[in-house]
Amino acid sequence: MAQSLRRLDRRVARRVGRSRLLVALAMLGPGLIAANAGNDAGGITTWSVIGSRYGYSMIWILVLITPVLAVVQEMNARVGVVTGRGLAGLIRENFSLKVTALAILATALANFGTTVAEFSGIAAAGSLFHVPPYVGVPVVALAVWLLVTRGSYHKVERVLLALGFVLVTYVIAGLIAGPDWGAAARGAVTPRPQFDSLWLFTAIAAVGTTLTPWGQFFIQAAVVDKKITLRQYVYTKYEIYAGSVIMTGIDFFIVVACASVLYKEGVVVESAQEAARALEPLLGLAARYLFGVGLLAVSILAAGVLPLATAYVVCEAFGFESGLDTSFREAPVFNGIITFFMFVPAVVAMIPGLPLVKVILVAQTLNGVLLPVILLFTLRMVNNPRVMGEHVNGPGRNAIAWGFSVVLVGLSAVLVLSPLFA
Repeated sequence: MAQSLRRLDRRVARRVGRSRLLVALAMLGPGLIAANAGNDAGGITTWSVIGSRYGYSMIWILVLITPVLAVVQEMNARVGVVTGRGLAGLIRENFSLKVTALAILATALANFGTTVAEFSGIAAAGSLFHVPPYVGVPVVALAVWLLVTRGSYHKVERVLLALGFVLVTYVIAGLIAGPDWGAAARGAVTPRPQFDSLWLFTAIAAVGTTLTPWGQFFIQAAVVDKKITLRQYVYTKYEIYAGSVIMTGIDFFIVVACASVLYKEGVVVESAQEAARALEPLLGLAARYLFGVGLLAVSILAAGVLPLATAYVVCEAFGFESGLDTSFREAPVFNGIITFFMFVPAVVAMIPGLPLVKVILVAQTLNGVLLPVILLFTLRMVNNPRVMGEHVNGPGRNAIAWGFSVVLVGLSAVLVLSPLFA
């Protein structure tokens, strides 16, 4: 009898374990997609430039930003699950219409510039494989538009998750480069801030490309669109934490690949495309193709996510119908914004002579400057018992989020004022 009971207990335990695993897998999506989309064309460009220009010396920024990214993403997802509302809608309800309109306009402008960067990344990746921009960019834009506007939430989510897994190519490239792990470790634990305009601009761009304002809008809207409940949220929370570590880990390998090869040779690149080409003579054709495949995959991923995030933002802020499961007839504004932010940036990215690197870095810097404003909205709401009930922030999360916001505002102020003291 006792032996039969033990066998029954083991079978029940296995079933419970399997059911928990299936629930956890079903919750995968918002955290990983938001993290992987942050490693977009602008992100790869920014970290490639950092590795080639500053070597291993800025890795400590990645170490510091990892817990901040995890805490901020988790806060926004929790607000979405508890309230069932997106961030833009909550801003409209809790702040004035003028404040809402200004925040939404600034976010939309930053998103437009970043989406141009994504399609420029598609064009750059295509050139590495000898595909001209006027062929590659329109084909990808049409394919992504069809996926996002005609597919269901779960279909779009599966495709975006699959694209994110291609980022492993950067891990391989970093390992092939044979980095100085001792120097990388010292760069991770030894802060070496500088106060010239170029370093400050680069540091803010690095933060702005890793922890983006649009990412906060997207992750909150995604958990609402996916209809994640409070009982299921524990799985989403850990997925967000894992996504944050994976994202900054990929950035780490991009930096070490460029630092160990290009910085050592005194080669400073201005884009991910240049990094791929510069690595080829030193590491072989494999490095070029690894960088190229990764750049193409993440550019496609972000080119799908950014128009979607922008549509969520505008529709939530002004009360229009939204959702990936809606048709053009049901949600014309939502799908119209996706269409505009998909095709117009694609056309802009194909303009001959467009200074794409400047577009990328300015967009990332604007993201970095805008981020504390969005964080302020989030922190006000996540600490409001009227909005969150018993799920308000704890002191630890508040300390990290407020401290990061203050530092980022300080960096932005120093960047603005530094020419006066040059």
